[in-house]
Amino acid sequence: MPQRREFLKSTAAASGLMMLSSFTEKQETELPVETRIRFSVININHSHIYGMCNAVIKGGGELIAVYAKEPELLAAFVKAYPQVKQASSAKEILEDNSIQVILSSGIPDERGPLGIEVMKHGKDYLVDKPGITTLEQLAEVRKVQKETKRIYSIMFSERFENKATVKAGELIKAGAIGKVVQTIGLGPHRMSPKSRPEWFFDKKRYGGIICDIGSHQFDQFLFFTGSTSAEVVASQTGNVNNKQYPQFEDFGDVMLKGNGGGGYIRVDWFTPDGLKTWGDGRLTILGSDGFIEIRKNIDIARYGSGNHLYMANNKETIYLDCNNEPLPFGKQFVDDVINRTETAMPQAHCFLATELALKAQKFAKKI
Repeated sequence: MPQRREFLKSTAAASGLMMLSSFTEKQETELPVETRIRFSVININHSHIYGMCNAVIKGGGELIAVYAKEPELLAAFVKAYPQVKQASSAKEILEDNSIQVILSSGIPDERGPLGIEVMKHGKDYLVDKPGITTLEQLAEVRKVQKETKRIYSIMFSERFENKATVKAGELIKAGAIGKVVQTIGLGPHRMSPKSRPEWFFDKKRYGGIICDIGSHQFDQFLFFTGSTSAEVVASQTGNVNNKQYPQFEDFGDVMLKGNGGGGYIRVDWFTPDGLKTWGDGRLTILGSDGFIEIRKNIDIARYGSGNHLYMANNKETIYLDCNNEPLPFGKQFVDDVINRTETAMPQAHCFLATELALKAQKFAKKI
């Protein structure tokens, strides 16, 4: 650790950046968490379920049961959480009145319908992105959520599970770069086709590239600009380099206009094999008095790990290594389940981010 700090200081000095050591040296301590809610899992078709479960467990959730149709996925999940009970059906979990929350990372087009059943059974729902794949699904989800008053939350992990992004939110709230003018969200991914299931290449199943991996960027656009209403100015999608998969999209971008600022989004499946991570995700937040750039997963010139934050304003230029920053989502989500509050993410925000992604996807011009 001392060698890493010295390396960070020397590289920061060499590039004209000032680093705040108080941020890089702060340590997180793992303490036992009191159980506050009971939750279970239905469908585990994406590995995001592990981060989702860990967040809720750290927030005070006790994992009770899991149901999945795929034996190999179930075996891996049980190995990671050996205490979990293997349910014989989704119905068994849905009808367990001792369970307050259901988590899911099922096939994307099945996530919305499952969420409707979860809410009708009097439970809250935390689902992997994209949480909804069509505007018709969204309309029904909104209707049932309004009727049941249950929580329908989507795990936007690029914000909730990225420590540099969380830190950026704190800095902006404190006025570090003035009023936010625009966000630029870049979401490149590595395709790795040999490891992907069949549904990954079927647009009807995954919803399209903007709906799927672009959903993160709509969430961040609304959050950082503070927009409570917004519209899609323009969007486009295409299958540029993967014609062997005719129902697949490998590129998309979007321009947005909100009542709190503007936004640009670009997503793609072109991460090269030589990069040491699945994608060089970046977020630039332009403010009236400065800007912040987040390099979420890697800084290819210097670091193989992620959680890098750069900021320049009218007073200083700084670099923050955010790897020791806390992640509050899990505790906030559990608090919301218990207290019927919206501290982790307002329900209106969740639905608006989804609506924008779905409209951008549906009305995108073809490249």
